[in-house]
Amino acid sequence: MRKALSGIAALAAAGLIAGGIGLAQSQSADPLSVGRQMLAEDNPGELWIDRGKAIFYDKRGPKKASLESCDFGLGPGKLEGASARLPRYFTDTNQVQDLESRLLTCMVGLQGYKREDLIKSAISSPLSSGSDIEALALYITSRSNGMRMNASMSHPKEREMFKVGEYLFHRRSGQTDFGCISCHGESDKRIRLQDLVNMTEQKQIQDVVSSWPAYRGAHFVVRTMQWRLYDCFWQMRLPELEYASEVSIALTSYLHAQGKGAVIRVPGFKR
Repeated sequence: MRKALSGIAALAAAGLIAGGIGLAQSQSADPLSVGRQMLAEDNPGELWIDRGKAIFYDKRGPKKASLESCDFGLGPGKLEGASARLPRYFTDTNQVQDLESRLLTCMVGLQGYKREDLIKSAISSPLSSGSDIEALALYITSRSNGMRMNASMSHPKEREMFKVGEYLFHRRSGQTDFGCISCHGESDKRIRLQDLVNMTEQKQIQDVVSSWPAYRGAHFVVRTMQWRLYDCFWQMRLPELEYASEVSIALTSYLHAQGKGAVIRVPGFKR
């Protein structure tokens, strides 16, 4: 009996040691993962969803209208699953649009805002309460939480935009001869404490595209994909990326298509 107990104790000790080694290895491989998980579980970005909902249904702008008649691709006012299919071609504008450029179209057409004024305030300052468009983008995307991304590729202009985005992603340019692929073409790369996602690997790109809009901890506000691309251009020392431009929509088209099948979970949490 004592031998049996001794054997069990030895096995238990070995299991604990192995478990401890495994935990230590996993933590050493990504020592920031525990902190990220804790922050994501209590994400301040959730507050922006309620704000975005209130803005969506409020009668605003010179025309005193809500956004309930806005068609994001599935019909006026239908939000469930709409962002999962974006960017896509819209017949009324004869353009491929992402969520934020479509919001501009609706806020101008339905509510009477001026496009240039909306663009000026679309990306908020750090430590601010955020912009209306950031809150709206998060609310609308949240209505697709749990659904899989499936950007439309049925129209010739959608396929053309994808090809342009693919070219831009791989093109090296500017004074530093940099491109998106420079940072996001290999696994296990890092800048300071920031992991660099390998966007040529499907699982990694899915984790990225399915988590925007996201709360940016360093800025204390919700950020969108348009901001993410703008910031990348700035870091690459390229000319300033115009908000909701064809360049930004083309890159989003490429990234969303590459992330097809990803389950949407927003708001994400970024450092």
